[in-house]
Amino acid sequence: MDDQQTPDSYRVTADELRQFIERIERLDQEKKDLADQQKEVMAEAKARGYDTKVMRKVIALRKREPDDIAEEEAVLEMYKEALGMS
Repeated sequence: MDDQQTPDSYRVTADELRQFIERIERLDQEKKDLADQQKEVMAEAKARGYDTKVMRKVIALRKREPDDIAEEEAVLEMYKEALGMS
């Protein structure tokens, strides 16, 4: 193979490349829009008197497996007892 030639699997077409780039840009914009909506919901919850810091923790917990949560809580309780915090 000649150094001047590019194998077919590596050829780049401007239209295809542009399509990929534009798709990624649209997805980035959608992510930004969703993040803005999440901020609005949290601001609304805060205005209604909810503790948004605790809400974020609850949301994170809901994403995890119950067994993982129970194990972490057991270890946390053991550490607190060892430090006389219970």
